[in-house]
Amino acid sequence: MNTQAAKNDRDLARLRRDFTGHRIWRSVRSDGRLGDWVASLHDPNAGVDPTVICSDAAALRDALRKEAERAAARKGLR
Repeated sequence: MNTQAAKNDRDLARLRRDFTGHRIWRSVRSDGRLGDWVASLHDPNAGVDPTVICSDAAALRDALRKEAERAAARKGLR
């Protein structure tokens, strides 16, 4: 496994560990290569938008943090 693939695997595992209210996965492009980073909401306490799509792991992490804040605000917790 190349270095980038190993980093992507680690990033995916960390996102899944840190954001358990979402199903997190990588899309597959038409050429068979991995594409965007995707999070599908499974726990309404974890977010608002049903699907979040970002171009990289860092952007998805930031977006999921904002989703958690939005969910908390919606419930009047913040």
